[in-house]
Amino acid sequence: MIANSVWGEVIKDFQEKELPELVERDIEYPLSMPLKRAVVLIGPRRAGKTYSMFQAIKKLIDGDVSKKRILYVNFEDSRLLGASVQDLNNMLETFFEIYPENKQQRVWFFLDEIHLIGNWETFVRRVLDHENAQVFITGSSSKMMSKEIATTLRGRSLTYLIFPFSFKEFLAADKLTYGKYLSSSERAGIVKGLKEYMEYGGYPESVIYRHEREKILREIIDVTIYRDVIERYRVKNSRLLRIFFTALFNSKEFSVHKFFNFLKSQGMKISKNTLYAYFGYFCDSLVVYPLRKFSYSYRNIEGSIPKIYFADNGLLHSQGIKDSGRLMENLVFTELQKKREGNLFYYRSVDGKEVDFVLKEGRKVGQLVQSCYDIGNYVTKEREIKGLLKASEEFKCKNLLVITWDYDSEETTGGKKIVYKPLWKWLLGL
Repeated sequence: MIANSVWGEVIKDFQEKELPELVERDIEYPLSMPLKRAVVLIGPRRAGKTYSMFQAIKKLIDGDVSKKRILYVNFEDSRLLGASVQDLNNMLETFFEIYPENKQQRVWFFLDEIHLIGNWETFVRRVLDHENAQVFITGSSSKMMSKEIATTLRGRSLTYLIFPFSFKEFLAADKLTYGKYLSSSERAGIVKGLKEYMEYGGYPESVIYRHEREKILREIIDVTIYRDVIERYRVKNSRLLRIFFTALFNSKEFSVHKFFNFLKSQGMKISKNTLYAYFGYFCDSLVVYPLRKFSYSYRNIEGSIPKIYFADNGLLHSQGIKDSGRLMENLVFTELQKKREGNLFYYRSVDGKEVDFVLKEGRKVGQLVQSCYDIGNYVTKEREIKGLLKASEEFKCKNLLVITWDYDSEETTGGKKIVYKPLWKWLLGL
């Protein structure tokens, strides 16, 4: 049980401390609305969920909301270890005891990493039902994704994904501005920034503290991710977990069954179910994203061997991956994932023709996207086009896009218009 005096300290600490300097995130969610819904921010650890909350708090204060009407609590605070749902009720009581006038006016609760508290959802539902409060919560677990939390909170939530910095945010952190019509120097600055962003990614700390970014990226892998998975799921064989994670980095596609056979051939004893569990742990932590093959059959989708992508290119860099084609494809994936949330697939025909990304719109395919770093290579370009034309015919989709490093054009091939757009222009929406 957390003593009320400890809650008092936590509440007053937030009131007395200045908000940190912020890089404005390109994230919009409602700060106040008549509907009784919790705003849920989910994403991998160290992606910037806490600072997104601070950005929202700053907007409230700048809009003349007294800071005393705002409660912020980070449940990773060491003083709150072992907190239970009953402790959340005590937190609420303490807040209103310190600021009794808040009982008569609207308040805002920011509950950071609340998924660490068992049965937290019952507390949030009670607040939504009985208090004049807007609730914001964060979590770094896919169990807080839209479908799960909608069930848990009985449809009382709006969920937003928080990834590391987008390219726009990366440029904003560097205070690099640009207009609708770019000068040659602006374009050169953007392309130079993109090379850095594609290699090192957008984890906020690694962008802001560049002189320490190699160390920061290693620490995110070695401490944050491994420790989080090991502690959250009580993994006993940490060595095998690391081998498994390394295998994911080194795989464009990943089959648990094939990896199980590989370990078996090396004399390593582990059950296939344990490996499936490991895979689920990394996906649940929102670090690894399996992309399934498109099919109109749900069973075929789930049975397909997934392609593997990661939440940020900095993770790939930390593992020594330098291949420009792979880095670019991972970057395109993360940008699409922010917008698609489950409606993203890859395509492979019976005769082996491929499309990197299939964007589904309802029951139809809305767009087909190839990521191609070296479109100047004739063989590569021909392969990419054949995949697009095959999928276009099969899905009756005319919206065909090839994202390139620097080639900008529209061409008609096989009676189909194909748009070629440089990565920087696509990322910036230009």
